[in-house]
Amino acid sequence: MASHLKSIPRSTARVGWNNRSQTVTMPLEYRFPESVREVFIRREGESVILTPRPTDWSGFFATGMKASADFMAENERLPIQERTF
Repeated sequence: MASHLKSIPRSTARVGWNNRSQTVTMPLEYRFPESVREVFIRREGESVILTPRPTDWSGFFATGMKASADFMAENERLPIQERTF
């Protein structure tokens, strides 16, 4: 093992099962605030990344982020479907 890896303190979490769901019990310093009820989950290689899901999107919209001019330019326009009710 490389010497620079030995100096990095690593915390661990316990992985278990609750019925058919896998659970992870995290140390206190890694836990989400009690206000967080849902997280987004994604995989990066072998890592699993959890990000709090916002309950209020106003912060996102306040950033001023907008789609680029060519956003969905490749999207195929489908004909309007005639329906009878």
